Amino acid sequence: MSEQLKFIVEQLNREPFKKSFNLITFDSLEPIQLLQTLNDVLAEIDPKQAIDIREEMPEQMAKRMFTLLGMLKYKPSGGMAEVSSFRQGLVIGSKPVVHPILHWLLQRIPELKKRAYLARFLYEELVEGFKNIHKECEQLKSSGFSTAEIRRDIVAMEEEKDQLIKRVERLKKRVEAVSNHQRMLELARQLRVEKEREESLAHQKQEQKNQLMLCFISSCLMKRLEEDIKFNSYMVSEKLPRELENMRKVVQYLQKVASEPAMGQAELRELEDKAAIIVRKKETKVEELQEAREELAAVERELNMKSSQAREQGGAELIRGDEFKRYVAKMRGKSSTYKKKRQEIAELKAEYGVLQRTEEILRERHTVGQQQLQSLEAQRGISGYSDTQEELERVSAIKSELDEMKGRTLDDMSEMVKKLNSVIAQKKTALSPLIKDLRALRQEHTELAPEYEQKKAQYDTCSAGLESNRSKLEQEVRMLREETAQEESRYHHINCMREIVESQMQRAADQSKINQSMDLQVRRTALREKYIANMGEQESLGKVLRQQVKQVRENQEPNMRQMKMWKDLETLLECKKQCYLKAQSQAPIGHVIQDVGKDMLVL
Repeated sequence: MSEQLKFIVEQLNREPFKKSFNLITFDSLEPIQLLQTLNDVLAEIDPKQAIDIREEMPEQMAKRMFTLLGMLKYKPSGGMAEVSSFRQGLVIGSKPVVHPILHWLLQRIPELKKRAYLARFLYEELVEGFKNIHKECEQLKSSGFSTAEIRRDIVAMEEEKDQLIKRVERLKKRVEAVSNHQRMLELARQLRVEKEREESLAHQKQEQKNQLMLCFISSCLMKRLEEDIKFNSYMVSEKLPRELENMRKVVQYLQKVASEPAMGQAELRELEDKAAIIVRKKETKVEELQEAREELAAVERELNMKSSQAREQGGAELIRGDEFKRYVAKMRGKSSTYKKKRQEIAELKAEYGVLQRTEEILRERHTVGQQQLQSLEAQRGISGYSDTQEELERVSAIKSELDEMKGRTLDDMSEMVKKLNSVIAQKKTALSPLIKDLRALRQEHTELAPEYEQKKAQYDTCSAGLESNRSKLEQEVRMLREETAQEESRYHHINCMREIVESQMQRAADQSKINQSMDLQVRRTALREKYIANMGEQESLGKVLRQQVKQVRENQEPNMRQMKMWKDLETLLECKKQCYLKAQSQAPIGHVIQDVGKDMLVL
């Protein structure tokens, strides 16, 4: 999909389109902009298509594009089964439908230009177009629409348009009375644009999430396929060749065995005798091995007893020279005996292994001989002959009985075969009418299939038109609902304003009655009297305040001079205080004599 988008963007940025798209801006195009881009590409192929799709009805636009794509031999990716979804996607400007069309058109523009030019002079295609147009005309005639109804609808729509224009003018007049109405309208327009952009970004975000999910699923599938490929390659390159090699070895061995001459009864009996002799030798050697093991166990027990006695004595007794020599000689004899026995045990084990292998070989040969014998008997058609021969040698008395049993078995088998043949014949006779009916139904299906496809195409066309009409009606209903909501809010606002005005008018009427009353006590409760009294109080208060302001202005300069003098006095007193504190802190070097108007320091 990314390679397809890259190719489309590159081609649209070149001559003759000269678009300035990148992957993000092209992917974020609105459906109407995407359809306009598709129409520009079609206009490059056929100049008759160079129109603004905003000035064209969606049905006419879809029909025009369908006709041109059909003339250019474009086939949707889903085949005939997805024609309805393809048409609906083209009407609404769906990306999965428009992007493949652009990719297909941009790959072969020169060829399509030539085809579109030659299509004007092809009579057969014109005839087919006339047939389709005539068929659509007949469908429109039979659909129940009439020109009178259409004219009434047009008149009603024009009246609604006039009403909407008047309503817009009234709203403009109401808005012009508000301060900064241009600024508010601009902000509302920006808000609407930002909301539409937010919706488009949310839609784009959801599409990108879906693409990421598809990428994740495809990566999981790729990993799974890679694992399957690794397993299959392992099976093909390692396991299966190894098994095949083993099977070849087995086949070679079997061929080698089959090529050897078959053994007779004398050879088999000789092998059985040898096997019996080997088994007897094996048994004797096993007995000798058991005796040697018992003797070894007794020696070990004796050795353990001697060791325990030596540990109990604690090494107090010392072995003398002669006794030590005898002990050493005895141990050497036992050691030589042990070595001999051990050697004999090893020989017995080796002989036991040889005998065991010989027994296995003889058994394998016996098995191979039996298999060869059975295969030869099977080839000659006398399976079980050797077993029968042995039975005849042992029990010759029951030969006739066995023959009778074989005869009965063959009779039973032949009778069973006859029954099976009869059952098969019955089934065939029962199924023959069903097979005839099936052939007739297949023929009927073959005849009805083209009619079904034609009806389905008509249904898809009608469905696409009805779907576009439904979307238009839904949009109109949505606009009317919004208008109704606005009118309801305006109605409630006007009612509230009316109630406020009525209450104010009622209050004004009550005050008018109070003012016209002859009772002084009642007239004093009137708002006019209260307002006059309040105005008098406020005027007297204003006079007092103005008098105070006048006094403050007159006394401002003397007060400022007095404040300056107080500040100077405060500075002088602070300086004297500092000097006094400094004099107190220093050592006295004399005394001060203060007289009238002068101070003297006497040292």
